[in-house]
Amino acid sequence: MYTNRKCPGAAPALAAGILSVALLLGGCKGGGDAKAKDAENKGPDAIPVEVEKVARRAIAASYANTSTLEPRAESQVVAKTSGVALQVLVEEGQHVKAGQVLVRLDADRARLQVAQSAAQLRKLEANYARARQLEAQQMVSANDLDQLRFDLENARAVNRLADLELSYTQVTAPISGVIASRSIKPGNFVQINSPIFRIVDAGRLEATLNVPEREVAKLKPGQVVELTADALPGKRFTGEVDRVSPVVDTGTGTFRVVAAFEGNGELQPGMFGRLSINYDQRADALVLPRTALIEDGGEPSVYVIRDNVASRVALKLGYSEGAWVEVRDGLKAGDAVVVAGKAALREGSTVQVLGGDKPAAKAEQVEAAPQAGN
Repeated sequence: MYTNRKCPGAAPALAAGILSVALLLGGCKGGGDAKAKDAENKGPDAIPVEVEKVARRAIAASYANTSTLEPRAESQVVAKTSGVALQVLVEEGQHVKAGQVLVRLDADRARLQVAQSAAQLRKLEANYARARQLEAQQMVSANDLDQLRFDLENARAVNRLADLELSYTQVTAPISGVIASRSIKPGNFVQINSPIFRIVDAGRLEATLNVPEREVAKLKPGQVVELTADALPGKRFTGEVDRVSPVVDTGTGTFRVVAAFEGNGELQPGMFGRLSINYDQRADALVLPRTALIEDGGEPSVYVIRDNVASRVALKLGYSEGAWVEVRDGLKAGDAVVVAGKAALREGSTVQVLGGDKPAAKAEQVEAAPQAGN
C-alpha cells in the first residue's frame, strides 16, 4: 500500500531557488538596458581626418604640355661632286664652324679641267684683243667681232664652272654646330649628292607644342617657359615663347606654339621635356591643397570642419598650380578643410582631427588611468 509522505523543509528550499533565479534574470535584464542606453547616448564614433587651413599665397596660371627638344638649325651635308675621300677631318661630337673644311676629295681631274678651261680662255682673250685692233682698221666685220665676244664670254663661264667644281672637292660645313653623325671614312668613293654628315646647332633648342584652341588668347610670344627634362632630374631650365601660329588646325583643333631655349651644354636635341607656360599670376590668392577637393564627379567642393563636424561646401575655383588650387568663392582664410579621410565623411559627420589633436588626447588618457584603478 502506497503512502504519500511529505518531506519536511522541501517547500521552503524550492521557493528560495525560484526567487534567486528571478532576481538573477531581473538583474541581467537591467544591466543590458543600461548598456544599450549608454551606447545610445554615446552616439556614432568620430571619424579620424587630417586637415589643412585655407591660406593666401601667390599662384600662377599656366599651360603644361610635353614635347621633344629639337635644334633650331640642322643640316645634312652632301657631296656636290663625286670622288674618293682622301681626308676626313672631323669626328662625331666635334664642334665646327660654318665654312670649315670637313672632307677633302681627290681633285686631280677637277684641276685638269680648270687648267684646260683657263688655257682656252686665254686664247680667246688674245683673239678678241687682236680683232678689236683689226676692227679699227676695218679689216674685221662686226659679225666676226660679235662672234669672238660671245665665244669669250662662254669660255669665261666654262672656266668659272671648272673652278666651282674644283671647290666642291673640299666639302665644307654649311652651318656652325656639332657633328651629330658621320657616314664616310677615308678611302670611300663618294657619289654626288650623297649625305655624309649631319650637323645640328645645339646652341638654341626649340620645343613645339600643339595647344588646344581654347588657349589661343592666353599664349603670346615672350612669355616665360619652364622646362624639366626626364634625363636631368631635379633641374629646371627657363626659356620663352618664340612663335605662336595664328592659325588653328581644323582637323585637330590645335595651334602650334614654339618655345625656345638656349643650349647650355646640358640640354641636348632629342631630350623629352615637360613644359609649363605661365601666362598670368595673382600675388595674394586664396588657395587650398588640391588633395582637399572631393572627386565624385560633382561640382567642386570640400569638407570644412567646424566644431568637429564636417560640412560639405561648394566652391568656385580659379587658377591651379602644382599642389595648389585657387578658391574664388565659398571659403575664407583660416577655414580647415579635410585633406585625408574625406572618403568616409558625409554631411554632418562627427570627426576627430588628427595631428594637432593627438597630444591632447594622450593627456586625457593619462589623467583617466588612475581613476580606473581606484
